[in-house]
Formats: sequence, structure tokens, C-alpha cells
Amino acid sequence: MSRVLVVGLGYVGITLTVALARKGVTVYGYDKNPDTVATLAAGRPHLFEPGIAEGLRAFLGGTIHIADRPPSETVDAAIICVSTPVVAATHMPDLDNLRAAARAVAAECAPTTLVIVRSTVPVGASRQIVLPELAARWGCARLAFCPERTIQGQALRELEQLPQVVGGLDVESRERASALFARLTTRVIPVSSLEAAEAVKLVNNCHTDLIYSFGNEVALFAERLALDPLELIRAANVDYPRPDLARPGFVGGGCLSKDPYILIASSIAAGYEPWLVARARGLNEYLPLHVARRFVELIRETRGAVAGGRVLLLGFAYKGWPPTDDMRGAAVLPILDVLRTEGLALHGHDFLVAPETIARLGVTPVALDEGFAGADAVLVITDHPEYGKQDLPKLLASLRRPAVLYDCWRALDEETVRAGGIRYASIGYG
Repeated sequence: MSRVLVVGLGYVGITLTVALARKGVTVYGYDKNPDTVATLAAGRPHLFEPGIAEGLRAFLGGTIHIADRPPSETVDAAIICVSTPVVAATHMPDLDNLRAAARAVAAECAPTTLVIVRSTVPVGASRQIVLPELAARWGCARLAFCPERTIQGQALRELEQLPQVVGGLDVESRERASALFARLTTRVIPVSSLEAAEAVKLVNNCHTDLIYSFGNEVALFAERLALDPLELIRAANVDYPRPDLARPGFVGGGCLSKDPYILIASSIAAGYEPWLVARARGLNEYLPLHVARRFVELIRETRGAVAGGRVLLLGFAYKGWPPTDDMRGAAVLPILDVLRTEGLALHGHDFLVAPETIARLGVTPVALDEGFAGADAVLVITDHPEYGKQDLPKLLASLRRPAVLYDCWRALDEETVRAGGIRYASIGYG
């Protein structure tokens, strides 16, 4: 296959577009958002991901074409990469984008086009949502599902190195999709059906959410016993031949914050209510609230009052490593819900999230040295590696005493903080 349409140019779509172009595939990128189209067509990435800017510079106008409608040229495959969010109030999947994308493909592409769903969907959605739209227009269809499983910050590398799981409506669909993804990666894993491939993505991400939630469980347990959770986890992991325990920390992002709910919805629709998935997600969503409340307690204990205090928040993206500017499922959002009610003056910094984005959250964006100067408390929310490279003694010296530094990821040197006369704490510690 040499000509591919990618429908939806968010994180999944634009990374796949560049990855395929690097392999010599001509890619037509289509998105209904005019701002996204205009930005990408001008060669400017609309999100941070290493290698995307370079890929656009190298291939735009050659093997990459960006437009606000599908191309008039015939394509061999159309890959649907649109967002499939969950409704905030109900946590039920919203598949309107998926249905609209399938309808657009059916209207603009030939019936011989292989359609591949890349978006994360409930089990059965490719067959129940996408297939009817194609069949209504074409009579029959070639349809496959191949889940996106990359980590932000390393997506282009992982698209070439991770195995690609492929399920098809029939053998021909699966084989054609496998042939396309074999151009991208060294290993393709065929599975028996569309539904099996859909489930693989959900199982992967729910397992990750569950693993991280246990690290957070250990931290909350250790906090009550006045123990250091990292000491417990490190000691438990040393040369012990069972799965390693994860460190405590926030669990967010576009996938882990919604895919458990998609798996739950799929399970309940099949007559099974999962035991673990909802509890793990609930714990991971509780953690930012717990941190925010504990942070406020420490400020009150240290300063004698909270209202009127000046706070510096470090890290607004959902994670610090690998670095990203993505704020979907970011811990800072529920943390802000708590801090806004306390009468604190909130200042914020992130190495990649734009200052105007921080300002829209009601937080004053600042440079690092400006944020530390005169602050009563600092909350380190992400583990962006640059935070650990700063001149910490110099920054700490500008804090107003007595001060609190709550380092969620223990990214800063604890001894240096304490030596500076600053109260130090972390998740489940201090």
C-alpha cells in the first residue's frame, strides 16, 4: 500500500502520519478542526512530540498532505484516529467522532478502500459503529482494527519498535492491514477478530493503571504508619523474582484517564462487572485530591494560616517524563480545584505547557526564579528532568520562611531542601 488517508490529526494521527511518511508511504492527513489543519499545513506542530516538527519539514508537500477534507485521489487505506472521549458526568464512551469519521470515509473513499480503526473503542464498536456506516454506502467493506499503544515522548520510536496488533473483519482485511503495518514495524501480531484487537488495547492500559495504583496504595498506607513508601518499595524490589512494585505518582494522560471506563462499559454490556479496574482508577483519581489537601495542611501547620499565602506550582502537563505538553488527565486540574478555595495566590511554571494555557486556568505563569522568589510553598507536580538540574540552593534561598516544599515525585534533592530550612514532604512521606 502506497497511499493512505489518516482521519483525525490529534496525537495518534499526526504521529502515525509522520511515521508512515518516513517509510515512503504517501499520507493524506484530514482533520475537521480548521486550526489544526492550518497549523500543520504551515509546517508547525500543534502539539509537542519529538520528531514531529522535523518530519513535517522533511515531508510536507511530498509524502505528507494536510487538508480539511479527504483527498480526491484514490487511497489504498483509510485509518481512523479520531478521539473517543468519555462523558465526564457518566464515564460512558462518546463515539460520535468515530461514527462521523466512518461516515466521511464511506462518502469520500472507494468501496475497495481498507478501513483501519486506530482509535480506542469499546469492544464491538468497529463492528457495531464503523461497519454499518461503510456497508450502508458500499454494500460491503474491508475493515481492521490496529490499536495505538505508544507512549508520549517516544511515539515515533515506538511506532517502529513495538509490535502492531491487528484484527480484521475477515482474513483479507487482516492480511491487508498486516501488510501495511509491516512497513512500519518489524513485528505484526495477528489476532482472531476485530473484538480481540479492540480488547488488547484496553487490557494493556488497564493493567498499567492497576500497576501504578498499587504503588499509590503503598504510599497512602505508608503515610498512616509514618513510613517512607520509597524505602518499602525499593527494599521489596531488590533481587526479588516477582513483578516489581511501581513508585507512587500521578496517573493521567489521554489513555489511562479514560480507557478503564471504556473497558468497564464493554464488560458491563457483556454482563460482567469488573472487580479491580474501577477501584484502581478511583484510587488514581483520588491521589491528586489527597495531595492537594495534604499540601494545604502542611502550609497551615507551617505558616499558621493558608489564606493569603503565595504558592508555586511546578509542572502542568500530565507527566514530566518523557516530556509532553499534554494536559489530558493532568493531576494539576483536580489539585487546582482544591487550592482555589483556600485563598492562595497561585503561580505556575511548566517547561512545555504554554503560559497562556496556564493563565486560562486562573494561575499566574512565571519563570522559575520569579516563582520561587517570595513564595510560601512549592508543589512539584511533575518529574520533568529539568527541575532536577536547577540551582536548587539559590532558588530555595529566595523562598519566604517558614516554607513548605511538597515534591510529588521526589525529583529534587531532599537533603538540600532540608538543609535550606524548608519543610519537605512527598506523596505518603514527610
